Amino acid sequence: MMSKDTLSLDSEIRLGALIRPLIAIVLGMMMVMLDSTAMNVAIPKLTHDLETTFATLQWTITGYMLAMSATIPLAGWISDRLGASKAFLITVVLFSLSSLLCSFAQTAEQLIAFRVIQGLAGGMVQPIGMAMVFRIAPEGKKGQVMGLLGIPMLLAPASGPVISGWLVEFVTWHWIFLINVPIGILALVLGIKFLPVTEKKETLALDIPGMILGPLSFVSITYGITHISDGLRMNTMGLTALIGGGIVLTLFIINELKHKHPLLELRAFSSADFRKGITVSWIQYMALNGSLVFIPQYLQLFKGYGPLTTGLIMSVMAITSGVLMPIGGKMYDYLGIRPLAFSGLSIIATALLILSNLNMDSSLPFVVFSIALLGMGMGLCMMSLNTFILQSAPSSLISRVTPLTSAASSIVISFAIAGLTSFLTYRSSVYDSDNNQVELFSIGAFGDTFVLAACIAAIGALLSLRIRKKVNSN
Repeated sequence: MMSKDTLSLDSEIRLGALIRPLIAIVLGMMMVMLDSTAMNVAIPKLTHDLETTFATLQWTITGYMLAMSATIPLAGWISDRLGASKAFLITVVLFSLSSLLCSFAQTAEQLIAFRVIQGLAGGMVQPIGMAMVFRIAPEGKKGQVMGLLGIPMLLAPASGPVISGWLVEFVTWHWIFLINVPIGILALVLGIKFLPVTEKKETLALDIPGMILGPLSFVSITYGITHISDGLRMNTMGLTALIGGGIVLTLFIINELKHKHPLLELRAFSSADFRKGITVSWIQYMALNGSLVFIPQYLQLFKGYGPLTTGLIMSVMAITSGVLMPIGGKMYDYLGIRPLAFSGLSIIATALLILSNLNMDSSLPFVVFSIALLGMGMGLCMMSLNTFILQSAPSSLISRVTPLTSAASSIVISFAIAGLTSFLTYRSSVYDSDNNQVELFSIGAFGDTFVLAACIAAIGALLSLRIRKKVNSN
């Protein structure tokens, strides 16, 4: 028989052998996560350098999010079709190449197009990477290994705005994207050398109608929301796109409910707890993530902070949310979702109201405090809501719920950014009725936009009181 010391040594060797493939996967995932948070801080500089408006440039974020939502549900199918390792490496290469293209962009339209390509690849990197980590982790050590994966997932949102701010202020915005190239090459080299070879699996029939109807409806609706008005005037093209997108979305929903292997498993909405939980989660994404794109603009345009200072301020939110998430997780086990969702969304609403009252004379500690409050609210309710949603989904559909919730959150955030941008444009026109094509927003319009976001969060807090505290096992 082997001694305990020998078994312990063998276990350490197995865990040590995991480090190299784990580094390859983490590098690929961090590359995507860093880029998801970097753009917000860079938009004021990009608006100036590319000689465009904020309303146009926000599509670098919404286009990226919509592209991710289109490919997240395909990650499992592509992973089975090509083999997980090969699929991961291909998506890392595509993300790196599209990042290179983004750095070469000369116009806003080029940058938007390249960001869409980036999003198509980025939407698959993370789910494939997480599935691979879970697969290669030894039994009895899966929790430990997945916990290691959580470290970069907390560091990336905190460091992304800071790195972006430093590059924009002291180097050039092009390096926000160029930095992905060496990271991607390192992840590729390590992946080729150390990732285990995974076999192809038999794949289910692909939902082609869903692949076409879904993205088409989401883009049409987002475009319609963004262009519903030109300042104080109704835009016929935007209204047409919104109505057409709604019709296509209806066809998409019908297809998904009837298809044998749908792109998104909408039958999960048959659970009342699931419907209530995901509705509150969507409202939280609308209020919080929808308004995050405006905060750096607000800080740079009206407070006069540079990109680096803005990045440091924005990183506070990720830090406070990272501190509160484990606490929220423990409280969820004892208290259930209702008190956490209510308190988290109430804190978010309060923070957004504070932001709406910031002015030229607001002190830096006061600004940091308001951002920290957002992180606290996010830390209390975001992961707890995700846990509740997974627990409340029908057990027969549980494996299909994660792609649904991930894709849906990207879509909702895109809609929220588009809607709040449209509202910001409208309010700016009200403050300056002689200028219907607003390029520089007024401080009052930003304040009104944060008030609207706060009202959305408050509605979510009230709706959370209708959620059952705990979910019975399915």
